[in-house]
Amino acid sequence: MDSAPRDTCDDPNPLHRLSLDALRRRTSMKWRTYPEDVLPLWVAEMDVPLAAPVARAITDAVALGDTGYPAGTAYAGALADFARTRWGWDGLAVERTAIVPDVMLGIVEMLKLITGPGDPVVVNCPVYPPFYQFVTHMDRRVVEAPLGGDLRIDFAALEEAFRHAVARGCRAAYLLCSPHNPTGAVHSTKELTAVAALADRYGVRVVADEIHAPVVACDATFVPYLSVPGAENGLALMSASKAWNLAGLKAALAVAGRTAADDLARLPEEVSHGPSHLGIIAHTAALRDGRDWLDALCAGIDDNRRLLAGLLAERLPQVRYHPAAGTYLAWLDCRPLGLGDDPAAAFLARGRVALSSGTSFGTGGAGHVRLNLATSPGLLTEAVRRMAAAVA
Repeated sequence: MDSAPRDTCDDPNPLHRLSLDALRRRTSMKWRTYPEDVLPLWVAEMDVPLAAPVARAITDAVALGDTGYPAGTAYAGALADFARTRWGWDGLAVERTAIVPDVMLGIVEMLKLITGPGDPVVVNCPVYPPFYQFVTHMDRRVVEAPLGGDLRIDFAALEEAFRHAVARGCRAAYLLCSPHNPTGAVHSTKELTAVAALADRYGVRVVADEIHAPVVACDATFVPYLSVPGAENGLALMSASKAWNLAGLKAALAVAGRTAADDLARLPEEVSHGPSHLGIIAHTAALRDGRDWLDALCAGIDDNRRLLAGLLAERLPQVRYHPAAGTYLAWLDCRPLGLGDDPAAAFLARGRVALSSGTSFGTGGAGHVRLNLATSPGLLTEAVRRMAAAVA
């Protein structure tokens, strides 16, 4: 295929800026895990250049030799301002935040604060695979509360999971993915308020992974969990990493609700040594000065959601896909294709397209794949063409 689109300075959509040849020169996981004949649409890296304000902040820091240890509250202040202007939430108190190495390691630290070894952690499956990996590695038990048929929180299943989790007097936690990965659901105020009420009824502590929060459709609004009534004893993890493609520049923030401040205060001081100082500089610049870039990205992802829906309807009409309002990920139900539990394996072997296997997302993932939409329309079109050829 042609390596277009080329770099262009007059197109605001960052998904249009890089050629396939340029992307192939990257050395990150997305582009080096598979051979060069494979189109990688799996791990959550985006095919975009750095936002200019972020690039400037990093290069200025390097020019100064400002590569020491992180300090201060600039990151938290930038996030608080972003939350206020973007989500209409003025309740993010800088004094109730802590820097952590990244979102998943921050989740581990929050769960250590509010649960003990062997305690249960409830998740809504299918869900981000590291939820299982990190929770079990820290000697906690995963309790699944499957999503409903509409791929949203099933409150009957959630209540049953809470009831089971606390049955033996355990300290239970609920690891909420918001927006949900892989389905892209953006939880409403009504849903999150119901979560808070149910958690309070059963004495379950909520830890919200909100890493994809800035990436929502242009006609959608993200609702921070800690902003809803009853969520005062919750904890949330936020980061600029997904929205501005900064996974290699480690940094995230733990945020405590009003009555969870004492929990966060018990976070060991050494945890704050984990984030990268350059990461904090980059994330702060993204939140403060990268909002126009983010707007253009979200518009481009909206376009790609529509493009994918059209391509599948034309070339793979058996695949079930419901464009969602959040993340840059697409959850595809491939069971009608008859490719078994792991259709990603067939698409890789026969079509040379790398997708995330649904089996790793827990119960409900078999027969599904997760596709990364954060690429150029040209690469997305070629990927679907290859997928269709793989099952022809």
